Amino acid sequence: MNRRDETINIHKVASAAGVSPATVSRVMNHPQMVGAETRRKVTDAIRETGYIRNRAAQAMHGRRSATIGLIVPTVDYAIFASLVQSFGDKADELGFTLLLASHGYDLGREYQILRKFLEHRVDGVALIGLDHTEDSFALLASQRTPAIAVWNHDPASRLPSVGARNAEAGAVAARHLVALGHRRVALLFPPDTENDRARLRRSAVLSVLDAAGIEVPPEYHATSYYDIAPAKAAATRLLDLDRPPTAILCGNDVIARAAIYAAAARGLSIPGDISIVGIGDFQGSADMVPALTTVRIPATRIGAEAATRLIDMIVSDHHPEDTGVGGCEFPVELVPRDTTDVPKEASERKEPTQGRPSTVDSV
Repeated sequence: MNRRDETINIHKVASAAGVSPATVSRVMNHPQMVGAETRRKVTDAIRETGYIRNRAAQAMHGRRSATIGLIVPTVDYAIFASLVQSFGDKADELGFTLLLASHGYDLGREYQILRKFLEHRVDGVALIGLDHTEDSFALLASQRTPAIAVWNHDPASRLPSVGARNAEAGAVAARHLVALGHRRVALLFPPDTENDRARLRRSAVLSVLDAAGIEVPPEYHATSYYDIAPAKAAATRLLDLDRPPTAILCGNDVIARAAIYAAAARGLSIPGDISIVGIGDFQGSADMVPALTTVRIPATRIGAEAATRLIDMIVSDHHPEDTGVGGCEFPVELVPRDTTDVPKEASERKEPTQGRPSTVDSV
């Protein structure tokens, strides 16, 4: 213990705030349990005295560190930006500090990051999606670490899951294109070996198209990571086919934006020559020209709810294998905008009095 710790301790803070040391502890560890005026007094006293508590010492003595870890596949673009922001804001509101790391869609690397988080004595961990290595599941179980799966919801998940059904997101997008009359639909998705979100979306899209009697030939299956340049190149190859698709259904909004850039570079009209639909409704998708048709996944609400439930597990001393620790499902929603319409050949066959079909009623 250094000299500063000896002179400025929790008792000095309590004296400055005119409260008990136990109240100071509650404000720091469980602020939601303390009234706003008392929290203000204690916070002012902490700032005035310069008190810093020793988290490492607390963790060594078996007390909570008041930190939680969130491991995401990427921090690039807007894919998880809203979720991370709302998760961190809620954690801070509830008195916890967030540690953030990304694994680059490598679940082996996710396991190594998880080990480091647990070495730093985090109180709980949030992981994106349902796919994780057996080593990760075993580590969480052996340490009895509260953990939660975020973004994809499945009642049968091995971890309590908070998110949307990504299969339904894919199905909603596909039904939209089918209802508009598209028969030549190409798919532009990321590799899904270690990405359950993309795998579930793509599988559902194919199921909807198959039920509608629409075959997706091999040349209509394109792959790209969530990166504008390679996604644009992949979309360009689809558009340059001898018999190009009338619609491209993309794994998320980042890939859909790249497809729009590819179509524009070819001088194609959107949606006159090609319809494009994304998934996610990321920030900026509504402000593009043309505005992107997409399927909304409420990332901000998911992030806040996931942080709340994880922290509740921590303070209630619940663990993933405990019965009664459930998840939460958020619905997805079609957001029809300006990048989808009936295919050109169908539009040319319509009588002049016929109008554009309702994309909302088609879901």
